[in-house]
Amino acid sequence: MSAFSYKALDSNGKMVKGVIEGDSERQVRSQLRLQQLKPVAVAESAEKITKPRKGFNLEGLFKPRISQADLCLITRQMATLVQSNMPLDEVLTATAQQARKPRIKSLMLQVRARVLEGHSLAYALGDFPQIFNEMYCSMVKAGETAGFLGTVLEQLADYTENSQHTAQKLKGAMIYPIILTLLSVAVIGVLMIFVVPDLVGMFNHTKQELPALTKMVIATSDFFAEKWWTLIVGLVLVLVGWQQLLKSPERRKVWHQLVLKLPFISGFVVAMDTARFASTLSILTSSGVPLLDGLRIAGEVLTNLRLREASKEVAITVQEGGSLHRALDQAEVFPPMMVHMVASGEASGELENMLARSALTQQRELDMSLDNLMGVFEPMMILVMAAVVCTIVFSILMPIIQMNNLVA
Repeated sequence: MSAFSYKALDSNGKMVKGVIEGDSERQVRSQLRLQQLKPVAVAESAEKITKPRKGFNLEGLFKPRISQADLCLITRQMATLVQSNMPLDEVLTATAQQARKPRIKSLMLQVRARVLEGHSLAYALGDFPQIFNEMYCSMVKAGETAGFLGTVLEQLADYTENSQHTAQKLKGAMIYPIILTLLSVAVIGVLMIFVVPDLVGMFNHTKQELPALTKMVIATSDFFAEKWWTLIVGLVLVLVGWQQLLKSPERRKVWHQLVLKLPFISGFVVAMDTARFASTLSILTSSGVPLLDGLRIAGEVLTNLRLREASKEVAITVQEGGSLHRALDQAEVFPPMMVHMVASGEASGELENMLARSALTQQRELDMSLDNLMGVFEPMMILVMAAVVCTIVFSILMPIIQMNNLVA
């Protein structure tokens, strides 16, 4: 069965739109007539979601994706319905019916179609890797195998909510610095383009030698007024060049290693990645996924290549018979607190709980690192702006003082 989008007229002559499941266009039209609707147009859903193609896919750049909020919502709905002992196909049907967005409804109907064909839910979700990642599918597979799919889906919903909350918090924390930066650039641009030329124009008729600082400010002002577009072109070229430079895994790894040595930035990156790593590994192991598979999957959620490489080394050490906490300690990139908590979890037999606590600790460390980073960035921007304004003021005052001295 496939998802079809339709346009139809109800009994009052009002046009209605929606997505419905059916074997063929003819069957869909029959279903609509049974619902007292007069079909106007029926076609296979344009929101159909397929596996991403390898290589450059222009269509994928403009095709909308399901947000974290939508993913969390459908996961929570499936968890609630599964825990109420509703059959899986009815769970997927109800989830599709409750969806307001045609794309989500089409997605859930396609998943249901695969389940009705005899596939497991994990296999059906795995056909859409751009939405349901490997961790998601592995947890669902473990839940289906162990017989507690509802509990696993509940954990996935909690994890997705926490990830969404963290992302929103990061975006919210960046709003003020971005506004401050744009405001600083705008103020300095207005001063250099409109204010400085008028103020220094009175020095043009004089034959005295202007101070070097004044000449530099005048030259900068002329550049901003006449060749401002070169800054935009240069910025675009730098961004494109930087993106192309980091396409190479070797160069990107070197950059990521350098990031881990930068003050303030390194603490933020480590806290963010290790919190995600510990949380993912905790959910996977508590869902019945073997530790080695959990380490492999959890390592994929790390964004820093150096940390990801370290997670692979940890998996190799554990596979060779070493303990998890010693493997983390030997990697020398994971926080000491995380290593100690994992060691306590292995000793007490509560590794999953200690990993969850470690993730919470790293999340708090992330919040502190973010606060420290913003606490340093904001006064630095104010100081930079103050320094630029003072430079402009001094460049104007110095010729005036020289003229007064000559008159005296």
